[in-house]
Parts: sequence; structure tokens; C-alpha cells
Amino acid sequence: MPDNHGRMSPALVEAFAGFAAGNISTLAVHPLDVIKTRLQVHRSTSSAPISSLSVLRSLTSNASPIQSLYRGLTPNLIGNSFSWGIFFYFKSRIEDSIGELRNRPINDSHSFIRGQYKLGWSDHFVASGSSGLLIAVGTAPIWVLKTRIVTTDKGSDGAYTSMWQGAKDIWKTEGLRGFYRGLGASCLGVSHGAVQFAVYDSMKSFWAGYLERTPRTIASGGKDRDGEQKLSNTATTICSLSSKVIAGVTTYPYQPIRSRMQTKNAEERFGKGFTGVAKRIFREEGIRGFYRGVGTSVIRVLPATWVTFLVYENVKYYLPFWAGDE
Repeated sequence: MPDNHGRMSPALVEAFAGFAAGNISTLAVHPLDVIKTRLQVHRSTSSAPISSLSVLRSLTSNASPIQSLYRGLTPNLIGNSFSWGIFFYFKSRIEDSIGELRNRPINDSHSFIRGQYKLGWSDHFVASGSSGLLIAVGTAPIWVLKTRIVTTDKGSDGAYTSMWQGAKDIWKTEGLRGFYRGLGASCLGVSHGAVQFAVYDSMKSFWAGYLERTPRTIASGGKDRDGEQKLSNTATTICSLSSKVIAGVTTYPYQPIRSRMQTKNAEERFGKGFTGVAKRIFREEGIRGFYRGVGTSVIRVLPATWVTFLVYENVKYYLPFWAGDE
């Protein structure tokens, strides 16, 4: 067994890797997130139908197209970087706790290793869901501010000029409750991450077992200092994109509900509470309303997922070496 004295803890490595992944992926795909969010809050009965292309044209047709495309970047950057960092930290700790409670020694080469125990898909589901709930509650105010900023043009009536100005306005007009609008939908959305990581970690488990039997493949990426198999960038991309598509298709409907609940004057525009918004969407737009923006979301999340997991897996692998851990 390797000597871990003086080394970075696995949970801390996970946190650094998640933080780096959140920063880089947000910078890369923020404009697509702006377009997706605007599509989600658009009501088909309020004006002529819009599309991703029409939103893009609107954003780039002014004197400051780059600023428009990156409007709301600060809260998105803060929210994503810290969310991913804290998520992976707690996910790692919870998985270790589950392994210790179950006390299941490793007895085959087909299991994704956590400490000295193997974990199944249900363990990853529970760990991801629990960590996701913590993040949803802790970062809710950031996402409310981000949604309100990206759904308005700079200089338009009621638009926030900064996160600080937006926070003061919410506190003054809505109180503490305003910072947690859409929290119920966000907690429901935790199922997305739980499904994604249950699939992702299970695929990693399966692929790692395959590599133990046939190590000379494009899927092999070497082993880390604890002897765990590192997947190649190709394998990481396939696992991450597959898990994201499965999770996205099964859990997307909560996102338009959450986005509408988080906008300014939400109750007047879209209905009261999660149930009220959902009923109004169904009444006015049918099932299609729950999937508004799904095309842009898929286009956005695939490169975002690809970048996030490539950065995450590589930072997690190389960080102990860079830190000089022995």
C-alpha cells in the first residue's frame, strides 16, 4: 500500500480539479449558456417565435457584441468553479464514507476503486445526489443573480449593472426569499447530476476493468500514483458525453421551470411556485414548453461536458505530481 504521509488528500485533489474544470468550461461556453437561458424564459404566447439563431443575432447586433455574449459571466464563473470544486470534494468524501460503512474489500478488477473498497452505480448516485443538494442550497443566490443578468440586455429597463447592484435590489424588493427563488426546482434538478455520475462512474469502472485485461488500447492513459487506471482523453470524452446525454434527456424539463421562477417579476409573468409555473407552461405550450431550449442545451452541454471532464480528469491525475507528493 502506498505511503500517503504528507500527500494531498484525494478529496482536496478532487476539489482543485473540479475548480479548474469549472473555470475553463465556463469561459469556453458561456455565450451558449446565455442563449439557452433566454430561450428557456421566452413564452411562445408573448411574441413571435424565437430560435437560437435569432437570439444570437440579437446579442451580436449591438455596438458591444462580446459584452452581450458574455453578459453575466462573473456569477456564472463564480457559481460553476466553486460548485464543481465543492461538489467533487464532498462527492469524494461521501463515497469514501459509503465504502467504509459497507466495508467491501476489492475482490475483482472491474470496480472503480475508492480507498480500499469498491463502489456500485447506486453508491455513486447517492454520493452525487447528496453533494448536489449541498451545492444547490449553497449556491442558489448566485444562480438567481446570473439568470436575471443574462436574460436582460445591458442598459435595458430594470437590468442589473452588476452582481452587487442586483443583490441589493433583490434584498430591497424581495428580501431573503428572493435569493432562493427556484430552489425547489434546483433541488429536483440534482437528479440530473446523480444520474450523470451514476452512469459516468459506472462506465469508468467497466472501462478500467477492460483496460486491465487489454492495456494496449487508445483507451489506456496510464496509472496514477495509487495504481488506479487513468482513462485516456478519448475514453474520458466518450464516458462523459454518453452520461451527459442520458442525464440531459431524462431530467431536462425542470430547467425551464427553474429559469422562469428565477426571473424578475416571475409570479406575474409565469405563475406562482413550481407547480404554478409547470401548469402554466403545460397549458400555454404543452409538453414542448418543458423542452424549450433543449437543442441549444445539448449543443452547449456536450462541449462544456467534454472540456469539464477532460480538465477534471487530467488535473486530478497530474496535480499530485505537480505538487511533488511522494
